[in-house]
Amino acid sequence: MQPLIRVEGIVAPIDRANVDTDAIIPKQFLKSIKRTGFGPNLFDEWRYLDHGEPGQDCAQRPKNPEFVLNQPRYQDASILLARRNFGCGSSREHAPWALKDYGFRVLIAPSFAEIFYNNCTKNGILPVVLSEEAVEQLFREVTASTGYTLEVDLPSQSVTTSAGEVFSFEIDTFRKQALLDGLDEIGLTLQHAAEIQAYEARRRRETPWLFQTPDT
Repeated sequence: MQPLIRVEGIVAPIDRANVDTDAIIPKQFLKSIKRTGFGPNLFDEWRYLDHGEPGQDCAQRPKNPEFVLNQPRYQDASILLARRNFGCGSSREHAPWALKDYGFRVLIAPSFAEIFYNNCTKNGILPVVLSEEAVEQLFREVTASTGYTLEVDLPSQSVTTSAGEVFSFEIDTFRKQALLDGLDEIGLTLQHAAEIQAYEARRRRETPWLFQTPDT
């Protein structure tokens, strides 16, 4: 997993509350368990004018010109600004996979669904919780200025506007360090590989009958 330390990038606003995971990545695209390839279908039902199915060439599909991600000013955005309860609905891990595959590394909202929040941190995305007032201010600024950017600094737990205004956010210490180190749950486990191997070797010596096969 790629470490996340500091992200400075264009902000794309999704001005809707209670965006659920089926809107983020519709159910028909959940057939793959790979973590990549979901970006073209992010917000599929809002992003395209036709109904999407797996295997379609998204480059050939008619796009909704009103949807934020199709507007030139928000191309190459790496920070998503959203309203309260973002990521509600089912617990599908495909939702953060799609957001990350599209290019988002940071999400900012007044609140997130709990399981979605956890899935984001496990997949290298930083969900930042700011107050309703701060988020409302950022919505006003991003819609008023083309190419609006923010700098999100995880070590200092801060969001800085281009005008120099700073908003602080909280994050669990364990999740913060995992993001800084670029470690998912497998990576965290492999940090103890030597200890695991030593334990397995000791168990084989102490309880060899547990490791016998029917042929031995």
